[in-house]
Order: sequence, then C-alpha cells, then structure tokens
Amino acid sequence: MSPIVDLAGRRGLVVGIANEHSIAAGCAAAFRQAGAELAITYLNEKALPFVQPVADALKASIVVPCDVRIQGQLEAVFARIEREWGRFDFLLHSIAFAPREDLQTSIVNCSAEGFALAMDVSCHSFIRMAKLAAPLMKDGGALLTVSFYGADRVVENYNLMGPVKAALESSVRYLAADLADRRIRANTISAGAIRTRAASGIGRFDEFLDKVRERTPAQRLVGIEDVGRVAAFLASEAGSALTGSVVYADGGFHTIA
Repeated sequence: MSPIVDLAGRRGLVVGIANEHSIAAGCAAAFRQAGAELAITYLNEKALPFVQPVADALKASIVVPCDVRIQGQLEAVFARIEREWGRFDFLLHSIAFAPREDLQTSIVNCSAEGFALAMDVSCHSFIRMAKLAAPLMKDGGALLTVSFYGADRVVENYNLMGPVKAALESSVRYLAADLADRRIRANTISAGAIRTRAASGIGRFDEFLDKVRERTPAQRLVGIEDVGRVAAFLASEAGSALTGSVVYADGGFHTIA
C-alpha cells in the first residue's frame, strides 16, 4: 500500500528558505521525504551560503535567486522551471517582509510606504506566483502559503503584519475560487510560533513563545518539522479535498481563549 502522503514523481517550488531553521526548510524536507523533486530559491548572494547546504541536502534540481522586489527575478524563476521541467505540481510561498521601523511601531504609526512594501512582498507576491504557476500546473496542483495567528487575532508586537497576513489569507480564498476550474488548490498554513530568523524582528518574541507554550493544550511548541508534515499532506492527493482553507499547525494554540 502506498503511504498516505506520497509525492513521488511530483515536482515543487519552495520559496523562502533563509537557513536550515526556516519554516520553508522544514516543509522542503517533508516534501523531499515524501518523494518530491524540488526547486529552491534564495534571496541573494549573501543568503546563498546559508541556503546552499539545505538545497544540497534536499538534492534540489534547481537553485535560483529570487527577490520579489527586483523586477524580473520572479519571472525568471518560473521561466527556468518551464525550461528545465516543463511543468510542476506544487508551490510553497513562505516569504514575508516589513521594514524594521514600521514593524516595531504601532499600526497607527507605520508609514504608508512601509505598509505597502510589506503587503507587496508578503501578500501580493503570492498572487504573482499563482499567476505564473497556473500555466505550468498542467494536471492541477497545490499552492501553499504560510500565515500566523496574528492574522485573526491581535498579537502584541505583531503590528502591521497582522493586517498583511489577514490579506494573505483572504487572497488564498479568492485564488482557490479563481483557479478551481484548473484543478489548482490554494491553502494557508497558519504555523505556530517558531523561533526563526524572520521572527527575530518581532519585539519581545521570546516572552511571546513562553506565553504560547503555556496556552497550548500540550504545553509544547511546534517545530518546522510539524509544519512540514502538514504542508506535505496539503501538497499531496491526500489533501485534495481542501482548498481555500486556513489549516492550523500550531498544536491547538488557536483553540484556547
């Protein structure tokens, strides 16, 4: 009998690995363990030494730069995939950014420019990726992105990223509806609080981790491996009944008032 999560013969693109501790790295490892062939992106040459060991461990077929703020780089990623693979089956979008001065101030004090940049990188880039991916998902496919509880509830010090992640979750629902006739699913993974490089920009994050641990039913924080298993499920045929959903991978934290 085949395993429930089987990605053998499937190809996927993972965007957002910063280092081995990234949520995207945990997801990529789960995809690979399930049998998928992967394409991996890295932000820039400064980031490459941290991403290349991860790509090597995953035996990634394609390793390519991608900074969605640089005109043409995102399109070049998909052109490379089309040239080398011709088609692919799933995509993980795990990127977010806000200028530090806008992230570390209250929502009423963030700048219009900072808010717009955070929305462009963290939300609209997923829509851009969906548009580029759809023609290459010739047999249907899965689009995944990563969100956080702060999209649904006010989380102290999460600030402008709360509305940005809320927009991302809403965009996923609309993409799921738009692309259903192509048999392309879109889902959000709402990951639990995990100590990553991206999280380091959130004020007093260590204190928040302690509070999350106390409120989680099993009093255990989730890890990137936990999120990865959920991502692999959603990318596989086992997750074919789910689209337009926010799937929580947070150990039940979101269920506790």
